[in-house]
Amino acid sequence: MLQERTLFVLVIGTTDVSLIPGITIAGATPELTMFTPAADAEFLVNGRCQVINGVPITPDGIPSPTIISRASLNLTGIPSLVVNGGTRVKPIGIPFIEVGGEPGKDIRQGALDKEVVLRVRENAERLGRQLSRGFDTLIIGESIPAGTTTALSTLLALGYNALGKVSSASPNNPVNIKESVVKEALTNLPEDRIERLSKVSDPMIITASALAEGFENKVVLAGGTQMAAVAAVIKEFSPGKMKDLSIWTTKWISQDKSSDIMGLTSEVGVKVEVSELDFSRSKVEGLKAYERGYVKEGVGAGGLSLLAMKMGFTKEEVVREVEREYEEARNEKI
Repeated sequence: MLQERTLFVLVIGTTDVSLIPGITIAGATPELTMFTPAADAEFLVNGRCQVINGVPITPDGIPSPTIISRASLNLTGIPSLVVNGGTRVKPIGIPFIEVGGEPGKDIRQGALDKEVVLRVRENAERLGRQLSRGFDTLIIGESIPAGTTTALSTLLALGYNALGKVSSASPNNPVNIKESVVKEALTNLPEDRIERLSKVSDPMIITASALAEGFENKVVLAGGTQMAAVAAVIKEFSPGKMKDLSIWTTKWISQDKSSDIMGLTSEVGVKVEVSELDFSRSKVEGLKAYERGYVKEGVGAGGLSLLAMKMGFTKEEVVREVEREYEEARNEKI
């Protein structure tokens, strides 16, 4: 790993599924979820946000996992890149790549036009091939509120036994709401694979899977159960890529009793590695909330923290750097 040239790519997107009350806590209100991916990307790159006031920390002090990701990038020194798969609110003040995507609509009415999905897949694959020329390993993270619901619909549409297995940013996984929405979305599924994805998926899954398919070297999907859906799409269209593919996630996902990432990834056929990052002894109460089932994963936090540990940093060193980023963020917010 030390000799390899590694790049982190954050794929951002939005889906109108996040506007459904009670389906996600990745934003103070359903409407504010539209700002979360742009804010995550801005903080990752700049250490501050412009699309929202302050920084991505909830009013009760729980930070977005982008703080973990930024801290891990500080330690590892690897470069990062933001790709907009399709967001309602775009980042301000940072560079990012467009792949011709659009925000996802409510999956009960059809998420994306087929032409958009085809365009994004072509552009993201092309980007992946270009990145292969400069990097040996591509780590892909995500930020898309309500993405576990669209991951569930994507997995089910591709024939996987995913009910009751996707996670949530909340300690109380709203399984009934998710499954009710997904059940409605899955009615009258078309036979064509692209049309199926267009109906029930989201811009992040479409972009991240095609980016991985185009990248000709090793790919790490840094995330939780959403990345099982990304892996399933990769397997559907580029089964030969699976040998170069793995998922790196947090222990908060692997230990989550309301989901089953190991069951999902076993069915899809993708390897999983787990970051043992632990905030139980942190001096920051907002970080300790992760140990109580809040947030769990996102913005590549599991993969990037695991990379830092693979490069020789201890868990304690990663925690200290996360705490430093947190305090800087809190001071800016005050």
